[in-house]
Amino acid sequence: MVNLKAGTRPPWVGLGAAVWVQIASGNSYNFPLYSHSLKSVLGFNQHQLTMLGVANDVGENVGLIPGIACNKFPPWIILLIGAFACFFGYGVLWLAVSSKIQSMPYWLLWLALCVATNSSAWLSTAVLVTNMRNFPLSRGTVAGILKGYGGISAAVFTEIYSTLLRKSSSELLMFLALGIPVLCFIVMYFVRACTPASGEDSSEPAHFLFTQGALIVLGLYVLTTTMLDHIFHFSAPISNTFLVIMVVLLMAPFAIPIKMTFHRMRVSKPGMHHQPVESSDCVIQEDDADKTEPLLKSSSSTTALGSFKENDEASEVAMLLAEGEGAVKKKRRPKRGEDFRFTEALIKADFWLLFFVYFVGVGSGVTVLNNLAQIGIAQGVHDTTILLSLFSFCNFVGRLGGGTVSEHFVRSKAIPRTIWMTCTQVMMIITYLLFASAIDGTLYAATALLGICYGVQFSIMIPTVSELFGLKHFGLFYNFMSLGNPLGAFLFSGLLAGYVYDTEAAKQHGSNLLSNSSISCLGPNCFRLTFLVLAGVCGLGSLLSIILTMRIRPVYEMLYAGGSFRLPQTSNH
Repeated sequence: MVNLKAGTRPPWVGLGAAVWVQIASGNSYNFPLYSHSLKSVLGFNQHQLTMLGVANDVGENVGLIPGIACNKFPPWIILLIGAFACFFGYGVLWLAVSSKIQSMPYWLLWLALCVATNSSAWLSTAVLVTNMRNFPLSRGTVAGILKGYGGISAAVFTEIYSTLLRKSSSELLMFLALGIPVLCFIVMYFVRACTPASGEDSSEPAHFLFTQGALIVLGLYVLTTTMLDHIFHFSAPISNTFLVIMVVLLMAPFAIPIKMTFHRMRVSKPGMHHQPVESSDCVIQEDDADKTEPLLKSSSSTTALGSFKENDEASEVAMLLAEGEGAVKKKRRPKRGEDFRFTEALIKADFWLLFFVYFVGVGSGVTVLNNLAQIGIAQGVHDTTILLSLFSFCNFVGRLGGGTVSEHFVRSKAIPRTIWMTCTQVMMIITYLLFASAIDGTLYAATALLGICYGVQFSIMIPTVSELFGLKHFGLFYNFMSLGNPLGAFLFSGLLAGYVYDTEAAKQHGSNLLSNSSISCLGPNCFRLTFLVLAGVCGLGSLLSIILTMRIRPVYEMLYAGGSFRLPQTSNH
């Protein structure tokens, strides 16, 4: 047995801190809360506004540099860079919206928004990569939890926006510029890599269940209080009380490491006989027997859970020496399920199938999110905070549910996770047709359904890419896949939705939008063509998702044949 010394810093502390960072990384979801101020104060038309929405998504999802950096630097440095990006980017936007600086160039605002939301990529990469490696046997569950908190972040920020900041766009931007960096400075010490024990921990499922339960309670609480405040307009003391309770619920994941401090955790590991392990930090030391393995086996990146921390150059030198002595044959290309280099994954059909399927799901969904305020106004809903809160809550449900459900079926029946991307993209076709029809009473239902489907895409892609191509370069793979989001925003939102909206508005008002950028489009025609195109694209995505699922089925049968995740044992890569 392996005993974790009481009072040490287990990975659960890092997971609790990661929850707060993941909430902060959802700052890009606030665009609908201040987009109307950008349009009215700065006099932008809808096309210009949607291109700013593209900047919002480009910054959030272009994370190749964070993906590379997470393998070279500790998490606190990644968080520090994200904090500075947040400060400078949102600081410039605050200067523009508050009119502290007059006539700021459009290109500068576009760049500032990219920098501001790029903080999301740094923050999310730091905590996601660290925790996926800290809990390598529960990848789907961890991805679902962290992305679930990221999904609910929009509702959390909406609560702060409505209660603490009195629905002021300029104060929201100041809060983002100052509050998020302060939060990063507070928690960066706790987000650190831990070498996980290679055995099963009997208490781990209960801990994950508690964290998921706390997340569900938080999501229901935030949605309920937002809707009640919209209906009853509570006084300041009551609203502030709601805010304090929300903060307490956000602290819930820290209950696990507190409990573990007073009660020892015992981890089962085959072949070990009640051997205590001393640890002064979060790293759990492995048995000395692990150090006596042959050089070739220990240098393989897929034969041990902690192997992703090995030095790449030292491993390659050892392999070359072994080859020169005739001990091994020349190393082969990795198979799916083993650790890939980025260049090796780029030539795999499964990599591009997963990328395109993910691009369709999140690219179409983010188009609706970026234009949610204008979609609501076009259909007669002028207060869009309820729409945003509803989308945020259902986004969180999709992220948490997608991770949990896919984890259950992949362990019980070895069903590839991508089958759930197929199901949700079929549902997205129906959702976009509902949006296009603009039938009375369907706006809220369509928004909720889309939020769930949109959230599932995130929680499925993350563990899938790690299972197919390994954890060693997971940060780079994850951030490359995330490029599907801004690419979809540019094509579907920037080029399509903005153009269709401005064209319909010009028809309604009979005016030139260049001379009157503040006019709005009303009615179903404002976005109907956009929704029909999105429905067609999701149809293609569903077909490709079926093909991908059939191709990777043997991989999942190999990885989960025994009902739990096991790493390949034959890699010479």
